[in-house]
Amino acid sequence: MTRVAAIDCGTNSIRLLIADIDRSNGSAALTDVVREMRVVRLGQGVDATGELAPEALERTLAATADYARLIRDHGAGRIRFVATSASRDARNRDVFVDGVRELLGVEPEVISGDEEAALSFAGASSVLPVLDGQQVLVVDLGGGSTEFVLGTAAGVTAAKSVDIGCVRLTERHLRNDPPTAEQIAAAEADVDAAIARAGRDVPLERAAAVVGVAGSVTTITAHALRLPEYSPEAIHGAALPLADIRDAATDLLEMTRAGRAALPYMHPGRVDVIGAGGLVWRRILERMGELSGGRITAATASEHDILDGIALSIG
Repeated sequence: MTRVAAIDCGTNSIRLLIADIDRSNGSAALTDVVREMRVVRLGQGVDATGELAPEALERTLAATADYARLIRDHGAGRIRFVATSASRDARNRDVFVDGVRELLGVEPEVISGDEEAALSFAGASSVLPVLDGQQVLVVDLGGGSTEFVLGTAAGVTAAKSVDIGCVRLTERHLRNDPPTAEQIAAAEADVDAAIARAGRDVPLERAAAVVGVAGSVTTITAHALRLPEYSPEAIHGAALPLADIRDAATDLLEMTRAGRAALPYMHPGRVDVIGAGGLVWRRILERMGELSGGRITAATASEHDILDGIALSIG
């Protein structure tokens, strides 16, 4: 049994998983010790300025310091800190890297989109059954980027990371509350272009099933289920008809921020960006329905994702 600490620092949130890994039966099994998430919006303004904002760095490093204390308190022997889209895009990422190194004593890894995709698939497929002999598309819908990962039980077949995400599209297009029809159309054009780019590297039409991971997907699932509170147990593994997901995503997109904030399962840090998340997820699923010739009629949400993949990679 090995105790590890995995940190996933994305555009919108920073998450910690301290877990015990058991490899005694030939495969890896994770047992959570601590799982935390904080919305720090590291990617604030990066799409426009190309740099990490000082206040965003301050929020993120403060959360990292708290995570460092938890890691020490729980005796995790191995640590891996992974940073994704916002850090890839920022000219001043060295300031962020130096701050993390000082707090944790490990070198933070600003990983490529391809590695992000592989880790997301490893995390999702570790807890969700992959269809025998058939390919599953895992979609990791983040704040700054979205990963399309096609694979089987044997691993990743093809992957592509594209620069669309809930924070990026909100800052770029969806500025009104609620967004205007023109803003939605402009955002959808970006999403359609990104799906087309992904499709040049990933044969999306071969997918037999779709699994969505990350906060936008799980929040949209909570809305579709009309949960009385955010419940990972109810959300994880929920396979919903595409029509139900579309309706929930559209509702969140067209809702005012005040209306979103009043929902019992809405994290305050997602209120302003979940509309864009809904737009991205809705359009991806519409396109997958078309590309599959109608074979794909539902999508599954997973609470396990890149964070679990990071932990598994160091156990």
